Amino acid sequence: MASGIELATLGHRIRHHRQDRGLTLDELGAIVGVAGSQLSLIENGKREPKLSLLQAIAQATGTEVTDLISGEPPNRRAALEIELERAQTSAVFRQLGIPSVRVNKAMTDETIEAILGLHHELQRREREAIATPEEARRANTELRLKMRALDNYLPEIEALAEKQLKAAGHTTGALSHRTVSIMAEQLGFELIYVNDLPHSARSVTDLENGRIYLPPSSIPGGHGLRSMALQAMAHRLLGHTPPTDYADFLQQRLEINYYAACALMPQGAAVNFLAQAKKDRNLAVEDFRDAFGVTHEAAGMRLTNLATRHLDIKLHFLRVDGSGALSRVFENDDLPLPEDITGSIEGQPACRKFSARAAFEQQNRTTEHYQYTDTPAGTFWCSTQTGSTADGEFSITVGVPFDDARWFRGRETQVRAVSTCPDESCCRRAPAELTGKWKGKAWPSARVHTHMFSPLPRGAFPGVDDSEVYGFLERHAAE
Repeated sequence: MASGIELATLGHRIRHHRQDRGLTLDELGAIVGVAGSQLSLIENGKREPKLSLLQAIAQATGTEVTDLISGEPPNRRAALEIELERAQTSAVFRQLGIPSVRVNKAMTDETIEAILGLHHELQRREREAIATPEEARRANTELRLKMRALDNYLPEIEALAEKQLKAAGHTTGALSHRTVSIMAEQLGFELIYVNDLPHSARSVTDLENGRIYLPPSSIPGGHGLRSMALQAMAHRLLGHTPPTDYADFLQQRLEINYYAACALMPQGAAVNFLAQAKKDRNLAVEDFRDAFGVTHEAAGMRLTNLATRHLDIKLHFLRVDGSGALSRVFENDDLPLPEDITGSIEGQPACRKFSARAAFEQQNRTTEHYQYTDTPAGTFWCSTQTGSTADGEFSITVGVPFDDARWFRGRETQVRAVSTCPDESCCRRAPAELTGKWKGKAWPSARVHTHMFSPLPRGAFPGVDDSEVYGFLERHAAE
């Protein structure tokens, strides 16, 4: 069966040739042997004609069947009517519950163009309003659960990164900026470092001129610049197209981050390093970090990609900000974590008894903080490192169930805590004696988190200012 749009185009082409021959519906019907009312249904795209009838119509109108079934509208008016029909059958329009506009001969082209303009704007706004905060949280939760089921491991991207590294001549050691540049050149791109990168973008790829624009400086060691360049390349290698919704955007972001991690810490070398450390019972995120010249967070996350599949170790990874909120999470070891009604964990407060928060209270923050924590799901060993950025302090935690602590440095720690979360009496509810003493006698001035009032970023690439980006590209295209 032909689609509705194909039938509409066919109907318009039949009408065009009929009128061009000066025939009425009844006159053409008499020639081809059908009622004029039947031809009307065909011309309006409501009925699909048999091939024999098409052949008769083509002969009567002095044309060919191939011309009648062409996918091109016969004239501008027909093109407008077909486009309007397509717009009025879109899911976005149907959700509004508004009746469709019936086109008739008296309706001018300008009127149809005006209605189409409204449809175009509706589609544009739908593309920009890519998700509500609730939809974004659900999409993020679904992606987290999907990766949990996969042990946070994507073998296709692992293989792709190994292939690109080999082609660039990388064998051992930390990935150099020079090798990253070679990888870009092999894809037809030049890395350019600029001072005027749009504030809403971490990097900008000029597909027309084969350039990847990056900021001029980064964190010590240059991990950030290498990672950003690799992420930009990953979009091309993985065949990404503009995201269709927030879930698609999050999936793409995960994949480019994963590719960058695979390139900076290649699977072969990384697994060999970790396997030897496990054999020596001396696994440590800080050693893994230093061996490949990346950040503590990058090393911790990379460990989640490889530990379960290659070391037979289940684990958890937490990034917690200075306020105690979870901002990045992976777990496949059943560590009990707080979640909201949508199942979202990010943004929820981590237990105060967890190492991820206890580490903020340590005087010496230059070394990792080790701790055992008894929870309703069992005992877990954790290693936590704190750090800070312009946005405030944070902690990075990697932990495992008690039995797997034997493979890690720091297992001898005597630090132990007990967490009964999600029971609120664990750390969220004040002790009864303090509540009785101070309730009604204090008036704290709350710190308002401005992000509570911020709308979810709009656009196919949420938060990116197209006007700023296009202006940037125009300035540099002439260079």
